[in-house]
Amino acid sequence: MTGARISLLLGAVSGALLLGALVFQYWGGLPPCEMCHWQRWPHIAAAIVGIGGGTMLMTGALDAKWAPAVVVLTILLIAAAAALGVFHAGVEWKWWAGPAACTGSRVEFNGLEGLNGEHVVRCDQAAWRLFGISLAGYNAIVSLLATAWGLSQLMRMRARA
Repeated sequence: MTGARISLLLGAVSGALLLGALVFQYWGGLPPCEMCHWQRWPHIAAAIVGIGGGTMLMTGALDAKWAPAVVVLTILLIAAAAALGVFHAGVEWKWWAGPAACTGSRVEFNGLEGLNGEHVVRCDQAAWRLFGISLAGYNAIVSLLATAWGLSQLMRMRARA
């Protein structure tokens, strides 16, 4: 498989994960917590690098010698999202502490001011689970699988070169 195709597929995985998160947010009514946003940023970058770089490699706008760099960068971005997903899932399972801004039993009382304002979505409580796995857990699993697949394809690509 060419570096362009590998990049495109990895970028598409990140794009699909982002789309899924947005569907849960806007159609499912599950607002994201702070850590959910953290996981989205590397996926946004991976989708841009993977799809954009893959397209540029396929069309010849980017020389083929850059293919390994595009693949590696896309893999690293997805791995970062996976690491954040593992961290977030661990916070949800209370394996370790999360950021104070969205975890724990923090109570602030400011009188009636801001009573009807938006509340902070807690990072340590999974809003949804399927088979005991939260959205952060599924992000971690899919991202780790994509990272492993990308690395295996990268090694095959380098063996052919």
